[in-house]
Amino acid sequence: MNNNFAAVTAARTLKVVGIILILSFLLDFVILLFPFQPTNRLWQIELATALVDRGIVPLVGLAMLFGGYWADTVNDGRPSGIDLRFPGLVLSCILGLMFLLIFPLHLNNVRQASVQRVEQINKDAEQAETQLQNQLSQVQAQLSNEQIKVELEKQKNQVKAQFSELLKDEQKYQQALNNPNLPPAVKDLLKKAKGNPQELDKFIAQQSDPEQVAKQRLQKIRQDKEEAEKQAKERAWKSGLRIGMSSLLLSIGYIIIGWAGLRTMGAAQGNVRKATAR
Repeated sequence: MNNNFAAVTAARTLKVVGIILILSFLLDFVILLFPFQPTNRLWQIELATALVDRGIVPLVGLAMLFGGYWADTVNDGRPSGIDLRFPGLVLSCILGLMFLLIFPLHLNNVRQASVQRVEQINKDAEQAETQLQNQLSQVQAQLSNEQIKVELEKQKNQVKAQFSELLKDEQKYQQALNNPNLPPAVKDLLKKAKGNPQELDKFIAQQSDPEQVAKQRLQKIRQDKEEAEKQAKERAWKSGLRIGMSSLLLSIGYIIIGWAGLRTMGAAQGNVRKATAR
């Protein structure tokens, strides 16, 4: 009797847990649909990602559900309660088709989103370069003014005097190198200028030359653009590979379970009819 009670409890537990897992996935699916934006590519990508990430849940639920019915059959020879095996198999087929459709759709959406992202990155970089060129033209026009030239030269001398004073005082020099708030580029300049004072003059000349500054900023803009393009393509490739392959594997698993189960159930019902007819 104890064995019978344990078997019944185990079967009931498996079926209840399986049903809860399946219903929780269906509830998540409904919630993820809102706000409903079928024409929004980003919404499609996020929906596909969320569904595939949760795709294993109903698979485990179906396994536990059928495990519960198997335990019932072994114990009593027939399943007790409402038989949900057929709806479960139909759901498995539907989920298999859904994940099979997600596979090519997600790959296409990710590819197009990547292309759009790269185009936007190029557009932003072009705008930044144009803005930089306009700023350079304005600065060059201002430098034609003698008063501005004098003021610029005065600022250069002040900066040189500050650095020179720092380099002469060993205590202040070491404090500057140990200062965590000082940018690494400035620390590197101090080290170079300590051994070769001409490095300081070279740095000040470069920083006061608008063309040199614009050239450095232009190089930084292009480096950032290349890095952003690389990251966008890598993210698209990883998302397409992970979600696409997972969706394909899930579709194969669900279709096999649903199709094989329906086929077996149909064959079993056919044998029962033949036995009854005899």
